[in-house]
Amino acid sequence: MIPWQDHRARLLAAVRRLDPVELPLAEARGAVLAEDVRTAHPVPLFDNSAMDGFAVRRSQAGVDARLHVVGDVPAGSSEDPPFGTGEAVRIMTGAPVPTSADAIVPIEKVRTGPTGSEPTGADELPARIEILEEPKPGAHIRRRGEDTPEGEVAVPAGVELTPWRLAAVASAGHGRVSAIRRPRVAVVSTGSELVPAGHELRRGQIPESNSVLLAAALAADGLEIADVSWFRDEDGEELARHVRALAEQDLADAVVVSGGASVGAFDVAKHALAPLGVRFEKVGIQPGKPQGFGVVGEHLPVFCLPGNPVAVAVCYELFVRPPLRTMAGRSDLFRPTVQRRARAAWTCPVGRAQALPAVMDEQTVAPASAGGSGSHLVVSLARAHDLAIVPANVERVREGDEIEVMVLS
Repeated sequence: MIPWQDHRARLLAAVRRLDPVELPLAEARGAVLAEDVRTAHPVPLFDNSAMDGFAVRRSQAGVDARLHVVGDVPAGSSEDPPFGTGEAVRIMTGAPVPTSADAIVPIEKVRTGPTGSEPTGADELPARIEILEEPKPGAHIRRRGEDTPEGEVAVPAGVELTPWRLAAVASAGHGRVSAIRRPRVAVVSTGSELVPAGHELRRGQIPESNSVLLAAALAADGLEIADVSWFRDEDGEELARHVRALAEQDLADAVVVSGGASVGAFDVAKHALAPLGVRFEKVGIQPGKPQGFGVVGEHLPVFCLPGNPVAVAVCYELFVRPPLRTMAGRSDLFRPTVQRRARAAWTCPVGRAQALPAVMDEQTVAPASAGGSGSHLVVSLARAHDLAIVPANVERVREGDEIEVMVLS
């Protein structure tokens, strides 16, 4: 058996980052930026008002001053109305500040009306205003370039394009970005015993949950599902043709196969995919000892996992997720880990590390299943939020032992 860390390192070395593509912003959420985005213009682009109110000269806008309103500047206007002594211009939030103005008096700080002291309708341009509070220098003016000057890096390469970052890209003057597209991943489930979830079961049959788990995990990681398929144990030729077609027709960037990776007589994945270059071996981890990996065709990585659902969940986190994030251009490949004390004792496999679905609080960790560490205990996954990682040289965890925990939630 090879140590699980060595197996993961081999997988990471075998995959490559996908080539960048040009994406409109509407399609770029979750992608990784391939090049720095620099501001095409200052942000803000021009001095603009931070309030609905009146553009004034401070020297004319002391308390009780009465000013004639000689213009109106709504948001989006290109007008620059001049005004002089004893005059002001009404202005809306976001509108360009008139050249003659050096402050904005909010509408709440004036009285309006024909005499400057009577209320009037909000949409009606008043003839005069009376100042109730003298504005400070530059009051309520957003200055040109105050956020970011022209030519500065607005969003650096290598980061995920979150909604906030996409807004920054748009504000910097760009409608498209160069980004690493999200990898397209095909999901393959194998096993003659499998029946679609919710269907009636006969003796020997079980609900198929692996493709549900994998597709949901891929989607949660921001990846695209290229295809979901199922093959019986006797469908080896069809499985091989399917994977070859995915590679030759460039229908997917990676394939994740669950089941049929061990030494059984009917392990379809091993028999069908080994001739295509997928290498199967034993990895020192529980669950997940039987593993397969290879690159089919020129550049289609194929990950083969055991068929038991808990093993699929664990192996996705340890061996599939990090390489796929590498392909997506991510630098944060691994989940964070913390240290916790074992809440109770449990046994470990001899000579293999253990990755146990677990629940933890601020101080302790415990297995999610009262039944132990069986890879068939799939319903207990609903209670698990984390993975307790126990080294291969530990045969039993004692209560109070310090355990490394991979944080999944």
